[in-house]
Amino acid sequence: MGGDHGPGVTVPASLTVLAAHPGLELHLVGNEAEIRAAGGAHERLHIVHTTERVEMTDKPSVALRNKRGSSMRMAIDLVKEGRVSACVSAGNTGALMAIARFVLKTLPGIDRPAICATLPGSRGATHVLDLGANVESSSEELFRFAVMGSVLASAVENKENPSVGLLNVGEEEIKGNDRVKQTALLLEQSGLNYCGFVEGNDIFSGEYDVIVCDGFVGNVALKASEGVARMLAHFAEQEFRRNLWTKLSALVARPALRGLKRRADPRQYNGASLLGLRGIVIKSHGSADAVSYARAIEEAIVEVSKAVPERISSLLEHVLVKQQAV
Repeated sequence: MGGDHGPGVTVPASLTVLAAHPGLELHLVGNEAEIRAAGGAHERLHIVHTTERVEMTDKPSVALRNKRGSSMRMAIDLVKEGRVSACVSAGNTGALMAIARFVLKTLPGIDRPAICATLPGSRGATHVLDLGANVESSSEELFRFAVMGSVLASAVENKENPSVGLLNVGEEEIKGNDRVKQTALLLEQSGLNYCGFVEGNDIFSGEYDVIVCDGFVGNVALKASEGVARMLAHFAEQEFRRNLWTKLSALVARPALRGLKRRADPRQYNGASLLGLRGIVIKSHGSADAVSYARAIEEAIVEVSKAVPERISSLLEHVLVKQQAV
């Protein structure tokens, strides 16, 4: 029921994914009348009715304490009860994180979950975390983010030893604050494929499978990149419409522009993972359309099939034992 479009997007997306996965069953949690009005009828589509919902303006504390019958809370409860394998939501991010952490709890050894998203790069996709769940993070928490991101990249990209970079203000060892330097020391002793410090311009290079940072830095970097992308698209549109000749050149360049749009289409990268929980929760962008939301559901399917939480717990235990032995 959340996001900018509600059932008008989630229902068509669900039907698309059901058609692609014959063995899949989906539970739509929300107002049954609105769901059915949006076309929510399928033998493998189950409706869990509730009229209460978390609004985008609700504070996380309000959603957690006062809206136990909301569609978001009930969906996460289904994960807790084992009735479903994952939850996907386009709703209030803060509320989703608060409710998921309260209901599902964190994995052993993890104090704070992190938001991890896949971003496009010139040489391949990069998994970046944290993107806003934790404004401040200790070196130990950043280290655990690296473990979680490495597991996700390994599972989703089928890479045995994903490369991990630590976001910093420079690549040199002397750069950065004490927290980042201490994180680097932990990563060097972890057994992960740690490649050292990386800078902001490396995020979209595709040279690293995982890039780690705290939520404040990650969220600013993400929003800044989204703003730059919109600005460039706006400038390009202005230039191609400037006069008759530029309009003609736009016709000639149309195939290349279509290819560029396809490669950088943000809809193909929708679906951020709330890593570190005892269950799988995927956050879709609030403005997602049906194509984009279907991609978030596909992300959940992959993480379920790869048992991501269990793999995170196993790898974390392994690296912590190795650290203690050093």
